[in-house]
Amino acid sequence: MNEVIRNITRRRTIRRFKSEQVGEDALQAILQAGLYAPSAGGRQGVLFAVSRDNEVNERLGRAKRAHFHIQASSVRGNISKEQPSILDDPSIMNAFYDAPTVITLFGPKQFLYAVNDCSVAAENMMLAAASLGIGSCYIGSAWDSFDDTFGRGILAKWGVRTDYYAVAHVVLGYPSDDAHPTAKPRAEGRILWPREDHG
Repeated sequence: MNEVIRNITRRRTIRRFKSEQVGEDALQAILQAGLYAPSAGGRQGVLFAVSRDNEVNERLGRAKRAHFHIQASSVRGNISKEQPSILDDPSIMNAFYDAPTVITLFGPKQFLYAVNDCSVAAENMMLAAASLGIGSCYIGSAWDSFDDTFGRGILAKWGVRTDYYAVAHVVLGYPSDDAHPTAKPRAEGRILWPREDHG
């Protein structure tokens, strides 16, 4: 199998991490993958804020957890039994799962494709991370991590422009054990082959 395709099919979300920090070379490679992601109109508008500060990550992760109001009834079954999410396990207080590195992706507030651009950049980074043996997890709707005095102070400290907002986080770290989560069976009927009708 082509190595790119193999990496895509093997990548899994990781939510249990070692405390060991991601190596500098690996982190730079992951960020490069994000910088080279497609962007609408080639604008390259996504900003990447890298935090390796445990205290900051803990506080922002707790703020994100406190804002988590999704109704469990809207999700069928567990998100993951092997790598429980904050939906699966209410005792998890840090929505970043104690990952040592958190990258926040910011997009322009008034740009229609800001979420799309951040999302494809996040996927690029997660695939790059997987290829380097580094675990990752996508955390959506990142704005609420900064929705308090501490969070707003962090945005100012990081120099985030006021016309940008936090779209998503990608948390990174070495998986806490050797177990690689098992792939769920692919759901049937998701590929449609419309019949060509030439009249």
